[in-house]
Amino acid sequence: MTRQTMTALVSAMVFVGLAIGLAVIPVPFVVFTPGGAVDVMATNEEGEPLVDLGSVQTYPTTGRLEMTTVAVTQVSGTVGVPEAILAHFLPSRETLPREAYYREGVTADEIDQQSSTDMTTSQDSALIAALREAGQPVEERPEVASVTSAGPAEGLLQAGDLIVEVGGVTTRAPSEVTSLIGRYEVGDEVTFLILREGREMTIPVVLGASNSDTGAPIVGIELTTGYRATPQVSYNVDPAIGGPSAGLIFALAIYDKITPEPLLGDLTIAGSGEITPDGVVGEIGGVDEKIAAAERSGATAFLTPAGNCADITSNHPDIAVVPVSSLAEAIDAVDLLRDPATAGQVPRC
Repeated sequence: MTRQTMTALVSAMVFVGLAIGLAVIPVPFVVFTPGGAVDVMATNEEGEPLVDLGSVQTYPTTGRLEMTTVAVTQVSGTVGVPEAILAHFLPSRETLPREAYYREGVTADEIDQQSSTDMTTSQDSALIAALREAGQPVEERPEVASVTSAGPAEGLLQAGDLIVEVGGVTTRAPSEVTSLIGRYEVGDEVTFLILREGREMTIPVVLGASNSDTGAPIVGIELTTGYRATPQVSYNVDPAIGGPSAGLIFALAIYDKITPEPLLGDLTIAGSGEITPDGVVGEIGGVDEKIAAAERSGATAFLTPAGNCADITSNHPDIAVVPVSSLAEAIDAVDLLRDPATAGQVPRC
């Protein structure tokens, strides 16, 4: 073997080694790619509606209403250099520094729990927003947001409990609960009538003393505004799908089911957006990837939070990207899209 041949062989081996190293050595990034699209007006493999309103009167629906997802590097996963480079340059893909997406030290179980909690919150908010938009009654109640560890109510009250009465007095706002508790003394036992998972329960709590004022009685809870409504919705979606961004689509699905006139016609509409009980649509992440998922599914329009228009960096020529700020705006947009004569009036990002 000549000296030149040996040099070439060694150089080739070094190059291959470097290439393999670049391919397998992880870099501190996460990658976002388009996920899937799920028609929430359909049924699952067991024949259950994905959005099931139980015994509540519903009306026939038509068309497809799709929530979209994003595939993201798992907290336990790694990203190689080629994958990071491709995701940076290919359309409808994105890279982010790992520390900007995952909190240091967070576990996969913690991520899953938070994702599940966010999904449940979005589903609850979607129901209230849809009922209000449809003109159906919704009752506001004080809700336990959190329970103080080692406080008087620990092990008795739970986050999500709706407080119906305090000491036999009806409560309709968090401030009323606070005012009623202030009438008692430290050490008094107070009876709470609560609503938990649809069942009324009576819970006695012995009041403790405030750390800042030992004469002031406390329950050891944080309160927020909760809601009581007649329909009990079951969401039979894949439990692996989480996060808050399906709220808008769930709200549209519920609204369509509880109102007499079909909303969608023969349209396939996709979308994404957080939603509040008041029907306000909030911004989401991965908007480009979700639009790409909607395009692949055959959707003709994608409803996006208005604040996300500036985040769309890829070209999406085959789908109308429609900005909305509220559930009411989303319903109006679908009404216009349903009729070819008015579809051109719908604003685009």
